[in-house]
Amino acid sequence: MRAVTTGLRFPEGPIALRGGDVLVVEIRRGTLTRVAPDGRTTVVADCGGGPNGAAIGPDGAVYVCNNGGFAWHDRPDGVTAPGHQPDDYIGGRIQRVTLDGTVTDLYTACDGRPLRGPNDIVFDAAGGFWFTDLGKKRARDQDTGALYYAHPDGTSITEVVHPLVEPNGVGLAPDGSRVYVAETGPGRLWAWDVTGPGQLGPRQLLHGFEGFQPLDSLAVDGDGNVCVATLVTGAVSVVSPGGQLLRQVPVPEHDPYVTNICFAGAGSRTAWVTSSGRGVLYVTEWESAGLDPAFSV
Repeated sequence: MRAVTTGLRFPEGPIALRGGDVLVVEIRRGTLTRVAPDGRTTVVADCGGGPNGAAIGPDGAVYVCNNGGFAWHDRPDGVTAPGHQPDDYIGGRIQRVTLDGTVTDLYTACDGRPLRGPNDIVFDAAGGFWFTDLGKKRARDQDTGALYYAHPDGTSITEVVHPLVEPNGVGLAPDGSRVYVAETGPGRLWAWDVTGPGQLGPRQLLHGFEGFQPLDSLAVDGDGNVCVATLVTGAVSVVSPGGQLLRQVPVPEHDPYVTNICFAGAGSRTAWVTSSGRGVLYVTEWESAGLDPAFSV
């Protein structure tokens, strides 16, 4: 892996753009940021709170899962670590962000229940999106999480699966027939067959990680493998559609907060990985070709 840029403030939610730039959120900074191939960074928008997962929608805007913010801890080893719900928590929300910097809150609640900590997002071919709400932790309690399906025009949001334990990464099989969700603390990858837009069959355990290997966000490659960022281990784990752990790819400088991966698209083996605790965006040649997202710019 090669470091494209450093000094980011807990980057996540990478999106590869057609021109070669990459969008990332900087959770601690509260921004959506553009990274050029030479490493130069430009702030696209100030989202506030804690922008987390991000994806391009059918209208070319960026849809951001905003977790509302974290309390932050700077560790002696140089790693930045997210903590509990902060005093300045703004509440969870889904935001629509245009590339000229306009930020609009699209959803802040579902059926009267406030969103707590939206985390990761993926669009399907029908133009709707799945997103996870991990929830927030406090000193003596934490929220249960859920998987939602929503429309980008702000007209419909549905809680599809509840409860989940710290649901984080979410992705779709290449043909859209399955949705995958990673649970952070338990280290579990779940799969559901998609029976219609926003509709799922029974839950299936795809893979359970041994030992303490919490999971973060994920992407699915062109072979249908689930590439899930693995905390503490400091790597991206590759799990086959049949549930076999194929390999784990570490970042060069160990970081317990390796959080996400994205691909340049079908036919390309270029992948970007966010090493959030150390503020680095890496680029690498992946073993498998990537997968085109439902929408791109």
